[in-house]
Amino acid sequence: MAKPALEPQARVDQLLAEMLEGLSPEEAVYLVALLVNRGATELHKRIRAGANARRGADDWGTWAGLQNAARNLVLQSSTCRDSAAALTGRKR
Repeated sequence: MAKPALEPQARVDQLLAEMLEGLSPEEAVYLVALLVNRGATELHKRIRAGANARRGADDWGTWAGLQNAARNLVLQSSTCRDSAAALTGRKR
C-alpha cells in the first residue's frame, strides 16, 4: 500500500526541520530569513501574474489586494534577510 502524501504544511515543517538540523542559531535564522524572502518573491510573482490575467474580472480586486500584501512581504523579508545575513558575517 502506498504511503499517503503529507499535507503541504506538514511537508514544509518536515523540510524546515531537516534543513535547520545542526545549524548554529545565526545560520538557522539566516536560512529561515532567506527562505521567507525567496518564498515571498515567488508568491508575489505568481500573484502578480494571476492579477494581471484577471483584470476586469469579479475577483480581480481580491487578487490586487493580495498582490499589495505580497509586495509588502517581499520588502519586509528583504530587510529581515539582510539583517540575518549580517549576523553570519555575510554581505547578503
